[in-house]
Amino acid sequence: MAITPQSLSLTHLVREPEVAPPAGDKPPLMLLLHGVGSHEHDLFDLAPHLDPRFLVLSLRAPITLRPGAFAWYPVDFTPQGIVSDETQAEASRQKILAFIDEAVEAYGADPARVFLAGFSQGAIMSLFAALTAPEKVAGVVPMSGRLLPDAWHNRAPDDALRGLPVFAVHGTYDNVLPVALGREIRDKLLPLPLDFTYREYPMAHEISQASLSDIADWLTARLG
Repeated sequence: MAITPQSLSLTHLVREPEVAPPAGDKPPLMLLLHGVGSHEHDLFDLAPHLDPRFLVLSLRAPITLRPGAFAWYPVDFTPQGIVSDETQAEASRQKILAFIDEAVEAYGADPARVFLAGFSQGAIMSLFAALTAPEKVAGVVPMSGRLLPDAWHNRAPDDALRGLPVFAVHGTYDNVLPVALGREIRDKLLPLPLDFTYREYPMAHEISQASLSDIADWLTARLG
């Protein structure tokens, strides 16, 4: 049975490419992953700021916390630190990777130009998916996230990660996921053979105009 946009496994919003690809080419695909307690409409507001060549899909995480609030995995912020359900995180990682294949087929996107961008828990999941299955991802933008232990310990071999573009951003005033977690991403990923960039901005747990502008420029550069 052919996969159609209506049959995809995750609920999502769509912005079609505003610039058609050259004849015979397929559009690059951008998947947006929201944070815990949010929904697919949240990051969809970023779509007008992204390169018009992108087919943009903004995904809804699979776990319902309450009406209008979704998550990729349960998480608790305790006095002892962040406690994550990594079993559920792994299940959601697999859902994201399966969705990539579905979306490429259903929308006729270019499988060699699939990008992930996520905020907060969406950043965590985008990095998790990219580091463990780099063959499916052409670039990843984790915004205000952190590195799950499983993402680090189960990452692909260096040869598979070689040259993978990663642009991680974090706010120096983030009081949800402190900037130390962004710097941990930096310190662990810099030694890997990635095409890695890390930048900090004077912002809280948010996406600022400055960070969004840099992200948009970085993505456009990746498209060439």
